[in-house]
Amino acid sequence: MNKFLAVGIAAVVAAALAGCSVTGGDLIRPGEATGTLIVANGSYGYLDAIVISDCNNFTYGFNRLSDGDSIAPGDARSFTLSAGCWDVGGGEFGGGEAYERMTITPGSVTRFTITD
Repeated sequence: MNKFLAVGIAAVVAAALAGCSVTGGDLIRPGEATGTLIVANGSYGYLDAIVISDCNNFTYGFNRLSDGDSIAPGDARSFTLSAGCWDVGGGEFGGGEAYERMTITPGSVTRFTITD
């Protein structure tokens, strides 16, 4: 078990030194143009987690929704992101999930619908 812990710590340190983030990184990078991502819930359950990270990051990072927050069926949530490549995912705890790589262009609105 200690060996696995050591490997995990080494991976986190290596990623940090390489400029990656366990959190998924900042959604808005200083001095960069932005666009809007709308994540829509097209499923029958509540989306409890939305993860968004720069495509160069080694992990999707942490949930971008607040503690206790969720997206009800038929509802949506918008996020402002720096322009560029993003890995986006979301799902229900104990339910379905979906992931997609997308490019956000400056001033654009991009819609990502998560379905069952």
